[in-house]
Amino acid sequence: MSDHPPLSALDMVPRDVKFLVFAASLRADSLNGRLAQLAAEAVTARGGEVDLATMAEFDSPSFNADLEDDGEPPAGARELYRRLGDCDAFIIACPEYNASMPGLLKNAIDWVSRFRPQPFNELPGLLMSASPSMVGGNRGLWSLRVPFEHLGARIYPDMFSLAQAHHAFDPDGRLADAELQRRFESTIQSFMELVEASKHYPCARSAWIEYLGERLEPSLDRVE
Repeated sequence: MSDHPPLSALDMVPRDVKFLVFAASLRADSLNGRLAQLAAEAVTARGGEVDLATMAEFDSPSFNADLEDDGEPPAGARELYRRLGDCDAFIIACPEYNASMPGLLKNAIDWVSRFRPQPFNELPGLLMSASPSMVGGNRGLWSLRVPFEHLGARIYPDMFSLAQAHHAFDPDGRLADAELQRRFESTIQSFMELVEASKHYPCARSAWIEYLGERLEPSLDRVE
């Protein structure tokens, strides 16, 4: 018998949507890696396609415009750019470092923002975190929204933060608290429906405008 709750008829409709899912941590057995795995399973159970990646695949040397001018971007940045272009949305499980995002993830975002076309623009994203703390990494997620939204990403309003994550998983890798597991799956389900609508019904999209009347400046803006 499946561990997943019964799916409704709507849940089982083929969605034709693909999600890049990864944890922004290099540690082999990270709490956020477990959360990313759980998200991948929830997406797959609801008819979505998953590209489950690791942050090690996208790790790059610190951004340096001289390196950019001297040749092609590092392999990790190229790989993240390629896989973003091959998906309809992304899901990131992100640890919190000193009340903010990890530097390696910000560095990857900075490198990839230099590619054309810039891949985050209009791409839906869901941000999650797992942390042993009582706030569950939520402060780091708020800081992470800033560069993504500046780049035009459609970041889902409901973020998922897992507090006391070192005690939160059962032996099967699911959330031990049944109500928390239900809320997690509901968040995934709602995000998938938004991504599906964005892909198949262009009228569901909204224009990205940071400041009314502002003209794009190629040397500063990365939204185009």
